[in-house]
Amino acid sequence: MLKGIFIIFFFQLIGEVVQQYFVLLIPGPVVGLILLLMTLICTQGLTSPAIGTLTKSIFQSADGILRYLSLLFIPIGVGVIMHLQYLENNILSVMAIILIGTVTSLGLTAVLFERLTKNNDD
Repeated sequence: MLKGIFIIFFFQLIGEVVQQYFVLLIPGPVVGLILLLMTLICTQGLTSPAIGTLTKSIFQSADGILRYLSLLFIPIGVGVIMHLQYLENNILSVMAIILIGTVTSLGLTAVLFERLTKNNDD
């Protein structure tokens, strides 16, 4: 599991370096995860035992991290409580953004689902 975490952090570091070097608008960890995904896809067909072991280690580490993902929302909740006065002063703006974001997400998801299922029916 330690190897997997090291690999995940290594790709995050590579993503940070790429993001800083090319001055991308995408955050470095996202770039690193995209690079990790591309690496996993490219090595999927290879039968090397070393690659299989590393891939398994990455998946085990990712599962371990995902098990405790809900703990990452605690700082967000604390931040909201700490700035409750600011939230109360801007409640209409916040509610409007939440409503517009939710409706837009649902609408785009429905359109995308409809187009994808329509193509599969043909």
